[in-house]
Amino acid sequence: MLLVGAALCIALMAVLSGSVHAGVALEERKLPMKFTWVDCEPNCRGWVSAAGIVTADSPRNFDEFARGRQLGGATIVLDSSGGSVNASIALGRRFRELGALTTVGVSVQTNTAQSASANMTPVAYCESMCVFLLLSGKTRYVPETAHVRVHQIWLGDRANDAKGATYSADDLMIVERDIGRLAKYTFDMGGAGDLLSLSLNVPPWEDLHELSRDELRLTNLVTTDMDAQAAGPNAAMVELTPKPVQGRFVSSAVATSPEPGRPVKSAEAMSRTGGLRTAMTQPGQE
Repeated sequence: MLLVGAALCIALMAVLSGSVHAGVALEERKLPMKFTWVDCEPNCRGWVSAAGIVTADSPRNFDEFARGRQLGGATIVLDSSGGSVNASIALGRRFRELGALTTVGVSVQTNTAQSASANMTPVAYCESMCVFLLLSGKTRYVPETAHVRVHQIWLGDRANDAKGATYSADDLMIVERDIGRLAKYTFDMGGAGDLLSLSLNVPPWEDLHELSRDELRLTNLVTTDMDAQAAGPNAAMVELTPKPVQGRFVSSAVATSPEPGRPVKSAEAMSRTGGLRTAMTQPGQE
């Protein structure tokens, strides 16, 4: 009886621990993107955790984070509900300059009395402009349990009532301009036109579209199958079978999701997340 009770207690603690990690990850997705180096020596090199919403400050914040670090060829682990289109494009180009490997996951630090270890949980979300950050990796991998979701771009200050809102010629010009910028970026990164098409087919009054495994390959978002080295759960990712893929789109708007399964869409002017409104790049500004 005592053994059974102990086993149940351990199982309950594991469930609660998983819930805590999920809650923490959800809160991080509501905040501006934070860059953290996760060190898992001696089992692997480590990786960059990029969690949260992309804001106008994110490219500069990444530059400050990268200063003095040797990040060439680093793995960048994304867990984000999107953000500013123009800032995401700028940040994605920085990732590509590093020759980074991009993937989707949540970094979890485990502290024990003896040591601290790091693990990557593949149950994570990459939505809206995060998908285009994923595309920036020279090598790109999406775990089976990760959720990659796309939607149409929109003006953020009118996303809550997209059908009832009014739009000026200037508004349409801003969206068209940003679509053009995103299209160029997509092809520069080796993405497929199918990514743009899939994204632009989802209006702001519908739920985000989750890409299937076939669509991840069709859009060129996945370039390789990955697995951990035999060193253990903290091992670095290694390429097993590179998979060529071929090639569908979204703009100045931003999509954010306060919780899995309940996506909220918005745009360049403002990003709405979990009831909070965060100022983003204003239309017409860089």
